[in-house]
Amino acid sequence: MLQGVTIFSNKNNSVSPVQTLSGVALEKMNSLSVADAVRFFSGVQLKDYGGLGGLKTINVRSMGTNHVGVFYDGIQLGNAQNGTVDLGRFSLDNIEQIDLYNAQKGTILQPAKGFAAASSIYLQSRKPVFATGETTHGKVSLKTGSFGLFNPAVRIEQKLSDRLSAVVSSEWTHGHGRYRFRYTNGAYDTTAVRQNAGIDAARVEAGLYGQLKDSSTWNAKVYYYNSTRGLPGAIVSNKFLNGQHQWDRNLFVQASYNRKFSKRYTMLLSAKYMYDYVRYLDTSIIADYGALMNRYRQHEYYISAANQYKVTSFWDVALSADFQLNEMTAVNLDHFAIPTRYTTLAAAATNLHLGQVDIQGNVLATFINEQTKLYNSGRDYQALRPTILVSWQPFHQQDLKLRAFYKSIFRMPTFNDMYYSTVGNPDLRPEHTKQYNIGLGYARNTGKFIQFFSLQADAYYSHVKDKIVAAPGRNFQWMMQNIGGVDIYGADASIQLSPALLKSVQTDFSVKYTYQQALDVSNPEEVNYKDQIAYVPVHSGSFIAHASWHKWDINYSFIYVGERYFLNTNIPMYYVEPWYTSDLSVSTSFLYKHKLIKLTGELNNVFNQYYDVVINYPMPGRYYRLTASINF
Repeated sequence: MLQGVTIFSNKNNSVSPVQTLSGVALEKMNSLSVADAVRFFSGVQLKDYGGLGGLKTINVRSMGTNHVGVFYDGIQLGNAQNGTVDLGRFSLDNIEQIDLYNAQKGTILQPAKGFAAASSIYLQSRKPVFATGETTHGKVSLKTGSFGLFNPAVRIEQKLSDRLSAVVSSEWTHGHGRYRFRYTNGAYDTTAVRQNAGIDAARVEAGLYGQLKDSSTWNAKVYYYNSTRGLPGAIVSNKFLNGQHQWDRNLFVQASYNRKFSKRYTMLLSAKYMYDYVRYLDTSIIADYGALMNRYRQHEYYISAANQYKVTSFWDVALSADFQLNEMTAVNLDHFAIPTRYTTLAAAATNLHLGQVDIQGNVLATFINEQTKLYNSGRDYQALRPTILVSWQPFHQQDLKLRAFYKSIFRMPTFNDMYYSTVGNPDLRPEHTKQYNIGLGYARNTGKFIQFFSLQADAYYSHVKDKIVAAPGRNFQWMMQNIGGVDIYGADASIQLSPALLKSVQTDFSVKYTYQQALDVSNPEEVNYKDQIAYVPVHSGSFIAHASWHKWDINYSFIYVGERYFLNTNIPMYYVEPWYTSDLSVSTSFLYKHKLIKLTGELNNVFNQYYDVVINYPMPGRYYRLTASINF
């Protein structure tokens, strides 16, 4: 890898397809949160409801948001209520690396949950690192810009002893969220201002990192997030203002312990507790007690033990077991089910290194028991699902790898799917998925004009059976239902290179392209049979260019999303036009009294394009952001 900035890194030694964004490259992105950064990965569709406080979730290879596992420092972030993780909550100020794995992480020493998702995003928070004689350092930053943005952040790292260090990171995000947008109903066009989109959010994290005398390592983290935000809602029937508001409080405490008992045996222990509170207000719905006000509370308890044993120099085996308990209550809903879900996962995995061939396989057993007070009954679910991944390096001197995988998993319906208000369906079946992938990866450092070159390409097919969707039921009332299935055909490709254009200028370029056909194959008798499913573009891609000259950096990024349909029936009425955005940033850094000061200016959506990622949720036009930071 280059000593300068490589925009993306594809870990060519991984047995599964992986994309990585880390280190200095993260700082060069025109991104405020993790959600803004991952949209540049191949095969990713970001659902963004607009503005500073808009919910931001991702869909990988059209499998659905609920099939993406999000892991923070190796432990999964969960939400049994709706199954999604709002990536807009996680600031890049405290993130060191982002990895996106298709299938699963290419290691067998991991919690059983690591084997249980169709794709996974791993967020690695910044670990404290100290130079010789250094005991304290930190960073203070301030972002400001359009939409009334005011975003101060502070991070302090402290070396407590030779074997123990601590870190505290905190930030506050405030903004009124108002921005101009263009709206048309087919008869006329108008320009309006997005209202009720403000946010106040505070995040505090504290972590301990330790190493014991036996060389085992451990870490513990406390995370707290508190926000209040307006929900501007969809613009329908010329209604521009919605009276919806949401309050969120999220707390989790997690810890992990890793010990290598011998050259052959390694153990990884993990534990977590999570509390989540959501209060939702909708002034457009009036009940006997006034405007609709729902309050939900979740508790999650999680423990995991993973063990790896090296049988021979080329053969490793592993056994992982996880247990998780999820509870959910609705404070002011009389007929809420109050579900409790017990989940046990067990994974047996093996890894074979046969010269230039790597083979990784595992079998995941899932046991789920669910109890509800409303229905006064319990139900059990069991599943046994296999995965196999193979990679082959055909040449010794060239870093070329061919890879393939097959993965079968299933997804439990969320609490909202089964019990939410009048649309929940307690009789839902889990979704079943099968994934097939074949691809190649090539990466090389040449030291010549093209100093670094990387090529990645994958073709894939996936099938989702018993897909969970909202569909009209009796008396035309919408209800969550299982439908036939979805066939997904796709290809991802990316090229990254670092040419030596000028002696004193470091340059990096990245081009990524995704082709996807995600077809509804539920019922051959329906008019939408083999139509593209909602919000999946056939063509999408991105381009990033970066240049460094002395203390100056300039970064340009471009994202393109092709035509889509906002319903599964591909007719002109449901057509969504393609959109693209260009973002530009310039930064410089210098020393002042031995302190590193960095200044950054960003101009996003340079050409002021008006577009919707989700229909009737308009995105901002041109906007700017300014950042100043001091490292001490």
